[in-house]
Amino acid sequence: MFLIDTSRQGQVVTDAVVNQSIDNYLVNDLKLPGHGLMMYVNQPAVIVGINQTVAAEVDFHYLAAHHVQLVRRTSGGGAVYHDERNLIFEHIVNGDPQDGSKFGDYKVFAQPILRALTAMGVADLGISNKSALTVDGKKFSGMTMFKSGDGYAAGGTIMYDLNVSAAQQALIPASDRPHRGVASNRVPITNLRQYLAPAYQDLDIQSFREALLCHIFEVDRLDQIETYHLSAQDWAIIDQRLDEKYRTDAWNYGANPGFRDYRALSLPTGQLHVNFTRQAGHLKAVALFGTVGTPTDLHEISEQLVGTATTSAAVRAVLMTPAITAILGPAVEPLIQVLTEDIHEG
Repeated sequence: MFLIDTSRQGQVVTDAVVNQSIDNYLVNDLKLPGHGLMMYVNQPAVIVGINQTVAAEVDFHYLAAHHVQLVRRTSGGGAVYHDERNLIFEHIVNGDPQDGSKFGDYKVFAQPILRALTAMGVADLGISNKSALTVDGKKFSGMTMFKSGDGYAAGGTIMYDLNVSAAQQALIPASDRPHRGVASNRVPITNLRQYLAPAYQDLDIQSFREALLCHIFEVDRLDQIETYHLSAQDWAIIDQRLDEKYRTDAWNYGANPGFRDYRALSLPTGQLHVNFTRQAGHLKAVALFGTVGTPTDLHEISEQLVGTATTSAAVRAVLMTPAITAILGPAVEPLIQVLTEDIHEG
């Protein structure tokens, strides 16, 4: 196993969109032979699974007020919150590294982490529900995988000292979610810091990362680890993939299951995201979400729009009621245009 350095020109990268796209580049484009490990830190962000509906997982008002990124990954699993006191690890495997690695086997990829944490003083570690890493029966890491050809990525989080209160506010409780797509399963979580030996309890996150990596690779210093450093050519392709897909609202906000189209409306009153499917001259499915109005208001308006003819007059008749205009305000006219514009229908 070797280390993959994700810094850029010597600078640590904490942009969650960029970090999430690096593993896709490593699996889909670069395809380094063997078994690599990347470990990084994100600025505050919510990461949702590829098959999840963002409106059912996150509080958009909280994200906007606290400058929290929303990022969609290309693997499954549930929504998780990251911040600067949280580590993310990713095993990148291409071909057969002949070290026991196997797609779908979470235990083999969890073992280096669990072994290192044991050496750092953590007791009562385990794996539950196939992909959750636990300490004292509480979850501190959730793992996911995705595969592309002969390559795949397997990784998860390591909660060192995560702001649990922020995570709870950024993620919508299960009881408050409209259901479409794969819902997250909220379980008791805990930080590792209190379980570590005293020498590791008061580290900054980069020092904790360095200590953990040294234990994983059984070395005294990071420069003793075989390391692949992303080159300028690597970064050029990563930047291209970001522009094409991974940094777009259409991917992070709009790639929700069950909808054909997506539009984003930037308004003085906030952001309104619109997912919809038109069929046979009618709106077959609609989902409005964002920071205009409340989630309940937007869900009810979405339900009222389903089945409406895709003509300006029909959509206007639904949206121009006093109750709805009081909620949507200046969003009404651009929303009518979005839902009735000349686009392909199924």
